Amino acid sequence: MLVEKRLQELKLTLPPIGAPMGNYVPAKRAGNLLFLSGRGPGPVAGKVGDTIALEQAYQHARAVGLQLIAVMKQELGDLDRVKGIVKVLGMVNAVPGFADHPKVINGCSDLFVEVFGEAGRHARSAVGMSSLPSQIPVEIEAIALVE
Repeated sequence: MLVEKRLQELKLTLPPIGAPMGNYVPAKRAGNLLFLSGRGPGPVAGKVGDTIALEQAYQHARAVGLQLIAVMKQELGDLDRVKGIVKVLGMVNAVPGFADHPKVINGCSDLFVEVFGEAGRHARSAVGMSSLPSQIPVEIEAIALVE
């Protein structure tokens, strides 16, 4: 219960997990790896660098990180079973010429380190997209090492 205690200390509440928007599952375990499907920030739409400012996009990525942690909790029952975050792929719905994709995805990465400590440090890709489902500003998927 150490991770959940840390969430309380940070005054963070895990959001409810909505149903998938297609024929897939929120997470799939293969051995000691938990593959988390891409998630967005909820009912918000817009392009980063146009209707969504960098700081707003950072906060949206942070909110997606909370959703990913909620999926881990749903799948594992106990967040202390997460031994590390292995990989994060962050996709940013941005205007052409936007160059701060890593700064946006830092919202999720920073959250993972705050919650999981050193085990939250991960390999990562942060890329720009011309669009994302429902025009969400950011979508993030992750792979966690679990026991």
